[in-house]
This record gives sequence, structure tokens and C-alpha cells, in this order.
Amino acid sequence: MANSNALFERRRRRNRARLSKVGGGRPRLSVHRTNKQIYVQVIDDTAGKTLAAASTLDKDLRDKLKSGSNKDAAAEVGKLIAERAVKAGVTTVAFDRGAYKYHGRVKALADAAREGGLSF
Repeated sequence: MANSNALFERRRRRNRARLSKVGGGRPRLSVHRTNKQIYVQVIDDTAGKTLAAASTLDKDLRDKLKSGSNKDAAAEVGKLIAERAVKAGVTTVAFDRGAYKYHGRVKALADAAREGGLSF
């Protein structure tokens, strides 16, 4: 039986494979979630560059947030990444949730990014 890290990696790769088929060359909005923080990047895979990034550890958000591990914090990060991505000239992305379910903090981040001007 595989350990939990191997299963997590398998889910992440499976999602990324689907994303590469459907993504159509769009930049990827990649989410990483830990028990205490949430991180997000807009990545151009063809050039191999990060176009924009945000997390609950950003100085703008750190003072404003009570905790980095709730839906409110994820929504703030979603707004911030949308603002930074639009500033970098990106409006359409492919949402890469990694191995995480589209639920809770990941969903809150995605909804806030959509409200901020990103479409996916």
C-alpha cells in the first residue's frame, strides 16, 4: 500500500494532466494549502516563469488577517492574486487546485479571484 504522500502526489499529477489537455496554453493559477497558510501563483508553463504570486504571509495581508488558515484569509488572497495578475496582464487562467478538493478554502480563493477579474 502506498503512503499518503504518494497518494497525494498521484492526485496532483492526475489533475495536472487533465489541466494540460484542457488548459490551452493559458497561465496556470496554482494553489498550495497548508494547515496554517495558503499560497497561490500564476505560472506561465511555456516560459517557465511565475507571473504573479500571493499568500497569507504577504505584508499587506498579515496585519489584516486574524488567521491564515480560514476561508476569509483565502478570499483575501484570491482578491490579491486577481489584482496582481490583472496588473501583470493576465485575465484568463487555468485553475490548478493541485490534489486538494474544490471545497472550503480552495473554493473561497477561486470565487474571490473570479470576483477580482480573473476568468477560469
